[in-house]
Amino acid sequence: MSAPEHDAATLHVTGRARYTDDIPMPAGALHLAFGLSDVACGTLINIDLAQVRAARGVVAVLCAKNLKHSNDVSPSAHDEPLLAIDRVHYIGQPMFLVIADTHTNARRAARLAKVEIDAHPPILSIDQALAAHSQFEDPIIFNKGNAKQALKTAPRRLTGVIDMGGQEHFYLEGQAAAALPQDNGDVLIHSSTQHPSEVQHKVAETLGLPFNAVRVETRRMGGGFGGKESQANALACACAVAAIHTGRACKMRYDRDDDMMITGKRHDFRIKYTVGFDPDGRILGLEMIHYCRAGWAQDLSLPVADRAMLHSDNAYNLPDVRITSHRLKTNTQSATAFRGFGGPQGVLAIERVIDEIAHDLSLDPLNVRRKNFYKNGDVTPYHMTIEDSVIAPLVEQLRISADYDTRYAEICAEHRDNPNAILRRGIALTPVKFGISFTLTHLNQAGALVHIYSDGSVHLNHGGTEMGQGLFTKVASIAARTLGVAYSRIKITATDTAKVPNTSATAASSGSDLNGMAVQNACLTLRKRLTEFAALHFNVPPEGIEFSKDHVQIGADRIPFAQLISLAYQHRISLSATGFYATPKIQWDRMSGQGRAFFYFAYGAAVSEVVVDTLSGENRILRTDILHDVGRSLNPALDIGQIEGGYVQGAGWLTTEELVWDDTGRLRTHAPSTYKIPACSDRPRIFNVDLFDNENTEDTIYRSKAVGEPPFMLGISAFLALSHAISMPNGQYATLQAPATAENLLMRYCALRGQG
Repeated sequence: MSAPEHDAATLHVTGRARYTDDIPMPAGALHLAFGLSDVACGTLINIDLAQVRAARGVVAVLCAKNLKHSNDVSPSAHDEPLLAIDRVHYIGQPMFLVIADTHTNARRAARLAKVEIDAHPPILSIDQALAAHSQFEDPIIFNKGNAKQALKTAPRRLTGVIDMGGQEHFYLEGQAAAALPQDNGDVLIHSSTQHPSEVQHKVAETLGLPFNAVRVETRRMGGGFGGKESQANALACACAVAAIHTGRACKMRYDRDDDMMITGKRHDFRIKYTVGFDPDGRILGLEMIHYCRAGWAQDLSLPVADRAMLHSDNAYNLPDVRITSHRLKTNTQSATAFRGFGGPQGVLAIERVIDEIAHDLSLDPLNVRRKNFYKNGDVTPYHMTIEDSVIAPLVEQLRISADYDTRYAEICAEHRDNPNAILRRGIALTPVKFGISFTLTHLNQAGALVHIYSDGSVHLNHGGTEMGQGLFTKVASIAARTLGVAYSRIKITATDTAKVPNTSATAASSGSDLNGMAVQNACLTLRKRLTEFAALHFNVPPEGIEFSKDHVQIGADRIPFAQLISLAYQHRISLSATGFYATPKIQWDRMSGQGRAFFYFAYGAAVSEVVVDTLSGENRILRTDILHDVGRSLNPALDIGQIEGGYVQGAGWLTTEELVWDDTGRLRTHAPSTYKIPACSDRPRIFNVDLFDNENTEDTIYRSKAVGEPPFMLGISAFLALSHAISMPNGQYATLQAPATAENLLMRYCALRGQG
């Protein structure tokens, strides 16, 4: 069966795809906007809402005191009020809710409040948080071997630090939700969310209802990248409260600047390291200290910081290692999930370490990487045995196909022969090893519901959400393949908590793994029923029945699939089934830092070549070659698209996307005019992407591997290529901080040249 195109491809390119804000609302529907704090830290003295209530189109205004049940939208720690109570914690925190006849009137009215706040000095930076001992929990430590002793006896040592900024998700479709009152106080929620069940739970708590009184539906998102895993809760809860309060349908969406001011970003990190190594570049001992700036509320910061630790080894065997992680509380937006979920921060740090070792020894960084690669049987810093490593052969294949050796030698010769060149090239090859599973074990489960109608058409639902990544297409293909029918028979409709309950977020790159297996399970149940019926009805042994190519082979006869379904219906055979899947083998203790945190690993590598204008710092990615491991691909076209997009987004994080807060805690880069995501012109001029010929050693759906997050870290190769471009031969290594914007590149280059 050939892989089908994305199920909504035509709708996307024609603009007919329906998103949350496009859903027609009943007559008289109302629109909402939050009134936002203008102070980063302080005591809320008084809010005068008289002018807000009197403003044009305003129907009602609600404060925390109007919330009769729960006032919390946190995904975890119950520390994130929907509306501020007696304190404000960041600029952009919602304080009150305006309900009006139009979106514009609600937003305008929200700005008319007279708010009195007793301001306190905010804690904004990592340094300020450390000085104030502002942390969410005691430091977490991973230990393997004796790092202190290994460092003491190592022939060579290096110390360093890398700062890496956060990142705005910049999904094309902003946050949006709608609520429609139902009978008996129930409510229907439409939400642009990666986690419909969490929205269901938070809305139910806010209204004081059982979960079964709240139904959440999500057809598609215009991008999520982790930013709609927990951040959708506030809008959905606000709409629900307003709908019950007014008895009318209510809708809410953030304008782009409000979205960026209110919602969380990727976590800023600072990582300090001390590494001991031998003259060949083998790492003997390593100590790392992570400082994670989490923002004002806990959100998902603890598991994000955990995963940064879990990926601090990347693809390298670290015999003696100690990793310490600090989770810092600051008066900024509560940082949240973002593609890679902390993994990119951990990977970037160890890749910097490898590059510094290579520069110190005047070696090709790739050779140092290869000397440190994991082999099967090696043990990670969290005491999980590596069983499926393909990183060495994968990198070797890419090295040859990308002609890395020749290109690296040419660029090094350019640096040596023309050190004052205005245009300087750089090249880097970096790998990725990314663990696949939720680190919170109970989230590794999924359900599905499959109906076969009497005409032979198939309808299925599962707990995953579609955000443009092609999950629905992959899962429909799995159903078609399992039932042996044409893909055109399969229809997937909106993710719906009334059809599949207790779902996990579509996150952790697990969407296809979990939901694909659940759907396959349901389809196998149906196929077994049909086989048993056909065997009895046609008097043939079950092993003589085969489903393929939209037909059923029954002994010597071959009939259309729809004909068998009609017969089964007439003989009262159940044509509906649920499916369930729970990921096996996972056992993880985050406090001790030990266990099997992941079901398996996905691998990949990228070679990036860049050029830097040393007069301005402007730079371009000239060529990128990627070889990525997706196991037995469920859909090569979709997987390659994910790899390309992940690489560009990762490179953007490290080269152009800079979040800037001023000294008061105000985010200054809160619009497309001040925050630069990669554009089409920023993609590599030459972009070669291939899939590594591999099969998952674990029993995943058709032996495939996840593809959503791992390619993001391939963008690190562009960042390190920039370091290579401006480093001095036999001199100081260009220890760039991230993002390496044109300005930062220019300043670092001038410093290396002794020009200020």
